[in-house]
Amino acid sequence: MNSLGSAARRPLTLASSVIGAVIVALDGTVLTVAQPTLQRDLHASFARVQWTSTGYLIAVSGLLVFAGRLGDRYGHQQIFALGILGFGATSAGIGLAPGIGWVIGLRVTQGVFGALLQPATLGMLRAAYPPDRLGMPIALRTSAIGLSAAAGPLVGGALVTHLGWRAVFFLNVVPALVMGVLALAVRGPAQESSPAGGLDVPGACLLACALVALVRTLVGIPEAGWTAATVLGPAVVAAAGVAFVRHERRTASPLVPSDVLGSAVVGAALGILVTASASMLGTLFVGSYFLQETLGLDPLGTGLRALPAAVMMVVGAPVAAVLLRRLGARRTTVAGTSVLTLGVLLLSRLDKASAALSIGTGFLFLGAGFGTVMVTATAVVVRHTSAQSAGVAGGLQQTAMNVGPTLGIAAAATLMSLTTGVTMGPPLTALAALSATGVLLALRLPGQTAVMTPEHDRPRDASPTRTRR
Repeated sequence: MNSLGSAARRPLTLASSVIGAVIVALDGTVLTVAQPTLQRDLHASFARVQWTSTGYLIAVSGLLVFAGRLGDRYGHQQIFALGILGFGATSAGIGLAPGIGWVIGLRVTQGVFGALLQPATLGMLRAAYPPDRLGMPIALRTSAIGLSAAAGPLVGGALVTHLGWRAVFFLNVVPALVMGVLALAVRGPAQESSPAGGLDVPGACLLACALVALVRTLVGIPEAGWTAATVLGPAVVAAAGVAFVRHERRTASPLVPSDVLGSAVVGAALGILVTASASMLGTLFVGSYFLQETLGLDPLGTGLRALPAAVMMVVGAPVAAVLLRRLGARRTTVAGTSVLTLGVLLLSRLDKASAALSIGTGFLFLGAGFGTVMVTATAVVVRHTSAQSAGVAGGLQQTAMNVGPTLGIAAAATLMSLTTGVTMGPPLTALAALSATGVLLALRLPGQTAVMTPEHDRPRDASPTRTRR
């Protein structure tokens, strides 16, 4: 293996993190575009086609934190290489699948590799950059995800139209192969130390049980309503969650270290990511139906109306990194959450007479706020976790970013079912209220003076209570 110096390694690490995040983001967006054609071509039912998304989501959500712990123990670059190569290989397999059963099975397998890949993209950044310089790399990663969100439907639509649904799954095979080989060929930085003890498989199983039950319940509510199965789900989540916390506090080698599990700062940042992503994706879900069914726009017109959101994520993420350094996490997150909430409220006022300018303005605020929150909250999670637990931090961040959208879409779909036609008011008012809770959580984040230093991995004020402004 070749070994590169720290300065030469950082661009490669950043490229790996960005491309890994883009591959996962593109895969999800192009799948949505490809599903109707896939259903017709494979003569599958709508319910089975939906499992191509649900199966992946359940697999990845249940394994993210454990996969992050594997990276902490065995090296994020090695786990990244395994994840991205497996992700690319299963993508190729889906493109060659003879039936819907094969597609579902391979999507679940792809979720396993996606769980290995996603926390490693943040763990590698934490290992390569000093904590107080993480803002801009995370911002560039966020911008790339925003670009994928904008380009995914367009690229997927073009591929499906001209080459068929199988082509969208071959899209990421070559980039995945290249990045995986590079990650194996170039030696990463030596880990300072690995977590002591075992891998806490019982804790991983309890957490996976809670997350799988939560995701399955949220996915099932819009489809089946509050049935016996969906009522049982929260009980399973609560029981498994309580058992997990008790186990983590008693075991000698916890899956989630005590400095992470008991951190008010990390907990607040994760809560902000859940509420912000729930508001963002729930609003996009309702907005898509409103623009097509109420205003009569086609999918392309809908995408163009919502484009300002993606553009502001791309442009605004680097600005958020600069604000993070100058103003601190608390002020930047309060501002971002307020802008996000304003965007949701503006969109909640749309009706049949709304002009393109009003629609575009609402989506512009939505994207600007969400991009800011995503950068700052992610930076807080990664900064305020030790380097030895960076993978766990990445897994928790990605878990929040999977649970949040599922929660937002479930809430929006449930509220939409209570009204006649597609109206923006009731569901988006509820999502705005959810987004506003992020302001309260943001008040628990560190102020400008509580900045992590690379020498000690501790806040500069070094006091038990974070300095606040």
